[in-house]
Amino acid sequence: MKIATYNVNGINGRLPVLLQWLKEAKPDVVCLQELKAPQERFPVKEINEAGYQAIWKGQKSWNGVAILAKDLEIVEVQNSLPGDPEDLQSRYIEAIINQIVICCIYLPNGNPYPGSKFDYKLSWIKRFKRRTNQLIKMELPAILIGDFNIIPTEEDVYKPERWENDALFRTEVKKAYHDLLKKGWLDSIRTLYPDEKIYTFWDYLYKAYERNAGIRLDHILLSPYLIPDLKSGGVDKEVRGWDKTSDHAPVWIELKDKLDKT
Repeated sequence: MKIATYNVNGINGRLPVLLQWLKEAKPDVVCLQELKAPQERFPVKEINEAGYQAIWKGQKSWNGVAILAKDLEIVEVQNSLPGDPEDLQSRYIEAIINQIVICCIYLPNGNPYPGSKFDYKLSWIKRFKRRTNQLIKMELPAILIGDFNIIPTEEDVYKPERWENDALFRTEVKKAYHDLLKKGWLDSIRTLYPDEKIYTFWDYLYKAYERNAGIRLDHILLSPYLIPDLKSGGVDKEVRGWDKTSDHAPVWIELKDKLDKT
């Protein structure tokens, strides 16, 4: 089963790019972030015509998350992160697909640091960790997937010295990410490519993509139950070079199918 994440940076404006990538990459499950569309403007007709079912949580102008699946049933669990009923930002949607819990996230950016946006980011992370701890305790096959807005290490950023006071690279958020790993979650892409420079985001400015001056923000974390099933993975970097594309590239992994297991 091929599972991917893609921050589309505006699903309606980038819809031709998304549909082209879906046709070429053929993922079974896709988590999308930054839809930038209200609930009623999600392009469900076009997504269905591409062969995918979808659940989504939109938000006018900002945020927005969705999960797509091809030939697989989607059972929605929840479409907001528990713990703060006053938080109306669309950043979390959770479903069960093929007996796997899929947690699609668009973690807050947090800039500028310091400030209220960074405080919100830390508060959101605390709530998120509570949910991830529940999944670990229940020993469920689960995946944390999406735009984490966290650069985990210096190896994940071009010229890390320039990011010291950025909310994506602050000590507090890096620690939170590594706390997840200590609890048993596996950073699938870094595990597959332990020594390589791998980025998933390149700014539109200063020819960042052409210079490969990127950062790694989009992650796929596996619960201990799924770690033995990891087969392969990567970043579809070339999609970032397409016309009118997102500033993120799709990230994907492949898991062993049940018939593959011995």
